[in-house]
Amino acid sequence: MTFSGTRIERLEVHDVRFPTATAGDGSDSINRADYSACYVELHTDGGPTGTGFTFTGGRGTEIVASAVKAFAHLVEGKSIEEIFANPVEFSRSIVQEPQIRWLGPEKGATHMAVGAIVNAVWDLRAKLEGKPMWRLLAEMDSAELAAQIDYRHIEDELTPAEAEAILDEGRTGYEDRLKVLQADGFPAYTTSVGWLGYSDEKVRALTEQAVADGWTAAKMKVGSPDVADDVRRAGIIRDVLGPDRLLMMDANQIWSVPEAIENMKHLAAFDPYWIEEPTHPDDILGHARIAKAVNPIRVATGEVAANRVIFKQLLQAEAIRVCQIDACRVGGIPEVLATLLMAAKRGVEVCPHSGGVGLCEYVQHLGMFEYLRIGKTLEGRMIEYVDHLHEHYTDPVTVVDGRYRLPTQPGYSVTLKDESIAEFSFPNGPAWNA
Repeated sequence: MTFSGTRIERLEVHDVRFPTATAGDGSDSINRADYSACYVELHTDGGPTGTGFTFTGGRGTEIVASAVKAFAHLVEGKSIEEIFANPVEFSRSIVQEPQIRWLGPEKGATHMAVGAIVNAVWDLRAKLEGKPMWRLLAEMDSAELAAQIDYRHIEDELTPAEAEAILDEGRTGYEDRLKVLQADGFPAYTTSVGWLGYSDEKVRALTEQAVADGWTAAKMKVGSPDVADDVRRAGIIRDVLGPDRLLMMDANQIWSVPEAIENMKHLAAFDPYWIEEPTHPDDILGHARIAKAVNPIRVATGEVAANRVIFKQLLQAEAIRVCQIDACRVGGIPEVLATLLMAAKRGVEVCPHSGGVGLCEYVQHLGMFEYLRIGKTLEGRMIEYVDHLHEHYTDPVTVVDGRYRLPTQPGYSVTLKDESIAEFSFPNGPAWNA
């Protein structure tokens, strides 16, 4: 066991914020925040440092950081061997911590803190094994992978035996699929063209540049106070994209169910591939009603779905046709794994949510693993991409001709550069005291 004996001695948490709001980067129908991260480091007794984070929006990051500190004693002093000998027991020790659980349970700031910690643990294991995360997961034994999942509250949808069977089936043709990724990369789409705070001129220029750079799929934000503004911007983007490239739309939860249905009647003329987050993320039945009304336009959601139980209901209600897992909104890799397997059982496409800061670095591994061992197809698969802040990571994503290239460095690709942490730490970093 390559990680035998490595012990976590100390957890350190950083509040890292990047001033992106003033330029309109990341702006949508609700959010105008600074891209930020609650960043966790797990320092070991002589081994590498495990790193993880949860994406945040500026003010409020300190709340998640406080939650991480409240959980620190549950990970400090533990060996990696001990954690992975009983992975569900470990995750439950944090998720079900009796004095903190009430603040969720399994949702909000406390659960995002869990995700940051658990992802850092997995990053540490991948570094110890000398493998990028996608390879660590893709090469793991089916029984061991299935044993990472907490099936409590989802066993009516996914059993351990079913999970192991899906993963076993994923071994067939694995080498052929790996060759496809090595040769061609993984399909991506760009969100950088259509932030809601951009002028029409900037939207057109960015879309033209995206087409010139080889992008075949792009996403725009919708949800303006007047749907006519969304219609105008959709017309600009579709005009540049032409009829054959994909155009996705994202409302970021702003509409009521009737508004979503009515507004999509106006936007359907631009042939959207999907409408993302058309209403409140917890409204399972609302999503199901919208999905039925806007068909054949797909309904996509998941970036703020709090946990595997919400995903279970979205899938059971046939409320989504595109599952947009987020690497750090839920409780880390084990909960993502549960969601991927439930989506596979239902035949639902997986297109991970990305953007922000570091999310592209995270989810490239998840999309590639899903293709290699679970979904076994690239049909309907795309990973979101935004061209922001990658320069702050020691192992940034590589995207060529609109496709993610396989990461090769060990770990989860989310280790921030020391100088970036120092520069953008809040409130004392130089970036915030200029």
